[in-house]
Amino acid sequence: MQITRFIFVLLISAYSQWTLASLPIQHWQTSAGARVYFVESHDLPMLDISVEFAAGSSMDSADKSGNANLVRHLLSLGAGGLSEDQIATALADVGAQLNSHFDRDRAGMALRTLSSERERKQALDIFARIIQSPEFPQAVLAREKARIALSIKESSTKPDHIADHALMKMLYGDHPYGLDDLGEIDTVNALKRENLLSFYRAYYVAKNAIIVIIGDVNQSEAIVIAESLTKQLPVGQQTTEIPVVQIPKAETKRIPHPATQSHIQLAYPGLRRGDPDYFPLLVGNHILGGGGFVSRLMEEVRQQRGLAYSVYSSFSPYKEQGPFQIGLQTKKEQSEEAFALTQKVLKEFVSGGPTEDELIAAKQNIIGGFPLRIDSNSKILSFLAMIGFYNLPLTYLTDYLAAVEAVTTDQIKQAFQRRIQPEGMVAVIVGSVE
Repeated sequence: MQITRFIFVLLISAYSQWTLASLPIQHWQTSAGARVYFVESHDLPMLDISVEFAAGSSMDSADKSGNANLVRHLLSLGAGGLSEDQIATALADVGAQLNSHFDRDRAGMALRTLSSERERKQALDIFARIIQSPEFPQAVLAREKARIALSIKESSTKPDHIADHALMKMLYGDHPYGLDDLGEIDTVNALKRENLLSFYRAYYVAKNAIIVIIGDVNQSEAIVIAESLTKQLPVGQQTTEIPVVQIPKAETKRIPHPATQSHIQLAYPGLRRGDPDYFPLLVGNHILGGGGFVSRLMEEVRQQRGLAYSVYSSFSPYKEQGPFQIGLQTKKEQSEEAFALTQKVLKEFVSGGPTEDELIAAKQNIIGGFPLRIDSNSKILSFLAMIGFYNLPLTYLTDYLAAVEAVTTDQIKQAFQRRIQPEGMVAVIVGSVE
């Protein structure tokens, strides 16, 4: 055990020094108030940029559920005097790639382009139009509303979607986190262009923006890029506060479904980003159900009893308490047995905590796999966007491995006992035996 810890210390020290040397994060604000995070890297002639806002689904209201997603989706489908086809053609002409991010808290766009002058200039011009001058064309809006409504209708027949939809409603009730990302068919169909414009003007403002720039430019060039992406954003700062999550009433819902397998999900309010219990819960969850075939749930439910092909647990931290979830699929006739066993494994883990051997194995797995999580500019871009949005320390990446190694079995046990109540879980079984 002492040798293992010594190796850990060496690995963490060496890796932290490498990270500090290769990721000098520069940070400033634009003249419009957007926060910028920049890493200069000339290894490849590439440039990665993301711009994100506090404009996720939690900013929707129940009667306009799906509005936030439509705004984000239509940003690149007509902007700055260009049609969606013209935008796609102009980006393809210089080999640039456009992606988007959307969850309960955040919404935004990311651009990858060559750093050479012609390619970069053209790609950034298109990107600036998308971020600052979306048009939400009426014909495109009608088409995309119909497409999304059809997608919701199709998903509503699938057991995994039914389970997830019901679980979030049970877990969050009327809290904004309980709203479906895509919205409901009725609310999506009722949305008008004015709703999208109003949402954009309220939440896509510079003071809510987080800009991350990584790649083959210097700081002076990065400053110019950040200014060009924010100088024409809407003025003001809409409140983006999210209500505190309330602990739900324990409940198990059984929903009939013709599928041959039952879909079982359990949930409880988990943790916030930056939570002091984050690392004990991260490592503990890896042991419980986040570590794949080496997790307790997988060992008990699949390996020893063959009740499921896979079973997992996860934490999804947000501004407020995101869900702690456990999920599995099993044959209908085994659903109650698998459900009871899953509850038993969770209860025993919360009451007893992990073993020292489980802790060592989890740390080795997490630390050993961490370099793969930041082995490209696009992955680092995502990390920095998260760091910026949630106001985490700039040293987050270098502190990560040391924080994992510092976790003890007692800290995991105490953190789970503080944060997770097995008897208080909400649960859904879709495809239960009738």
